[in-house]
Amino acid sequence: MNLLALAPSPTVCEDSALADRQARLSLRFADDGGTTRLVERAHFGPLRVQKPLYPEGAAVCHAIIVHPPGGVVGGDELHIKASVGAAGRALLTTPGAAKWYKANGQVSRQTIALELGPGAHLEWLPQETIFFDRSEVHLQHAVHLAADASYIGGEILCFGRTASGETFRQGRILQRTTLHREGKLLWFEQGTLEAAGNAMQSPLGLAGYTVSATLIAVGKLPVNNEGKPLHRNQFVNDLRAATSDLIGANGKCGVSQIKDVIVLRHLGHSSELARQWLTLAWQFLRPEFMQRPALVPRIWNT
Repeated sequence: MNLLALAPSPTVCEDSALADRQARLSLRFADDGGTTRLVERAHFGPLRVQKPLYPEGAAVCHAIIVHPPGGVVGGDELHIKASVGAAGRALLTTPGAAKWYKANGQVSRQTIALELGPGAHLEWLPQETIFFDRSEVHLQHAVHLAADASYIGGEILCFGRTASGETFRQGRILQRTTLHREGKLLWFEQGTLEAAGNAMQSPLGLAGYTVSATLIAVGKLPVNNEGKPLHRNQFVNDLRAATSDLIGANGKCGVSQIKDVIVLRHLGHSSELARQWLTLAWQFLRPEFMQRPALVPRIWNT
């Protein structure tokens, strides 16, 4: 991946109208003797990253991605690329909810491309995403991992602003997620949610719920003294029990394990409960996959 190619040329930067509709952000993290540094960043349009933060010491670099307009309208495009070099550790999050407004006849797009080098750890944990009525959004998320890299990625999707009495009656959301390790496909999912379609009510879709949350963790399985993989059966059972106890009768949740990939899902009606669920699950996953305690980022509490 040539990250320098994403740096804006002077000619393109002069087109302020294009900059208002398209935004690109490129980040590169690298390990420097046990300190992970943000060694390269390039942006075009309204996407920024605040200064690198180290709330848990030098080993892990936290970066907060900011979209100054505060919302995305029809026709806007956001493109984010981030790479973590060998042995680097980074956590990416956002300062608040992402808002996708009505389409006005145009499709909005977001593409996320993440690359992890040997022994790298990356956590992609933005705050919730809110789809307003009549929004039309295409989301694409791709992760490429080296052989021994580890990744945790989460999302909370809210269909309509139910707290304000607004529902998602018209619109369409297309989503595609892929994870590759050493060029081999580990995980693939894609789907389309039409506001007036069957998937919103079907038990195979949202089942009438207005909030959907997903957390995916990828990492090599631990091995025994003979070097044979040890499956995380007890860990998965404990994770399933803890998250189910939190949700209770206020929605649904589940945990699946496919080789070295663990996927968690939650359906409900509360973004606040979804955040609690995601945080609890992450507090289980992080020590297991990243070998670090899960210290909740301060920005999540603001």
